[in-house]
Amino acid sequence: MSVGLLAVVDDILSAALKASAKTAGVVIDDAAVTPQYVQGLAPARELPVVGRIALGSLFNKFVIIIPVALLLSSFAPWVLPWLLVIGGTYLCFEGAEKVAEWFGHHHVSAEDDSRDERKLVFGAIRTDLILSTEIMLIALASLDPDMGFWLTLGALALIALGMTALVYGAVALLVKIDDVGLRLMEHPSQGLRRFGDGVVRSMPAVFRTIGIVGTVAMLWVGGHLVIANLAETFWHGPYDLLHVITHAVEPAGPVVEWLADTASSAVFGLALGAVVVLVVTGIRRLRPAPAETPASHPQTPASH
Repeated sequence: MSVGLLAVVDDILSAALKASAKTAGVVIDDAAVTPQYVQGLAPARELPVVGRIALGSLFNKFVIIIPVALLLSSFAPWVLPWLLVIGGTYLCFEGAEKVAEWFGHHHVSAEDDSRDERKLVFGAIRTDLILSTEIMLIALASLDPDMGFWLTLGALALIALGMTALVYGAVALLVKIDDVGLRLMEHPSQGLRRFGDGVVRSMPAVFRTIGIVGTVAMLWVGGHLVIANLAETFWHGPYDLLHVITHAVEPAGPVVEWLADTASSAVFGLALGAVVVLVVTGIRRLRPAPAETPASHPQTPASH
C-alpha cells in the first residue's frame, strides 16, 4: 500500500472517529429502541429478525441517507432542517403512542398481528431511518468541510458500517442473553447454574426497562430534533425556552444541565406526540369500516 493511500486511509479513520464521538447519544438511543421490536418472537426467529433489521439499516444509510445528505448539503442545505423536523415529529408520535399503550390505549386494528415479522421489521427499519438520519447528519456536520467529496464519503461510509455493527451487535447480544442463561442452568457447576437462573429470571425486568428507556429515548431525541430544527427554520420559541431552563440550572453543573435539557426535550416530545396521536386517532375513526365479505356472513334464504 502506497504512502499516499495510507495517508488517505488515516485521514478517513481519524475523521470518522472524531465524528462518531458526537453521535454517541443517538447510537445509545438506537440500541435501546430496537430490542422492543423482537420481544415476544420465538427464540429461533430473534437473530434472523435482527439481521433483517440490520440489513435494512444498511440500506437506509447507504442507499437513502448518505446520497441524499450529500446532495442536499451541496445543493439545498435549507431542506435538511425541515426533514429533521418531520423525522423528529414521527419519533414523538411513536413514543407518545407507546406511552398511551402503557395506560391501556391500544392503536392496533383487528386485522393487525403485533408479532407479524414483516410488519415488525418494517416498523423497526422505519424508526431506524429517522435515528440513522440524525446519526449521519450529525457526523456530516462534524466533518471538516474542506475534506473533499471522496474523503467525506469514505468517512461517512465507515461511520455507517461501524454504527450499524455496534447497534445491532448489542441488540443481538441482548435478545440472546437469556439463551446463554438457559445453557448455564444445565452446567455441572452449581454456581454457574445459579448464575444462569438469575440471568433468565432478570431478563423480563431488563426488557421492560429497555422498553421504557427506548420510549423515553424516542421522545427525547424526537423532541430535541424538533426544537433544534424549528429554531433553524421559522420558530425560536421552544429553543429559547429550553435555553432559559438549562441556563437556570447551569450553576448546578453539567450533569444537571444535561438532565434538564433531556427532560425538557422529552416533555416537549410527549406533548407534540400526544397531539399527533389525537389527530391520527381522529382520522382513523373517520375512515369507514372495511366492508364485510359475503363469506364471513353467508346469506340464508328468506323465509316466507
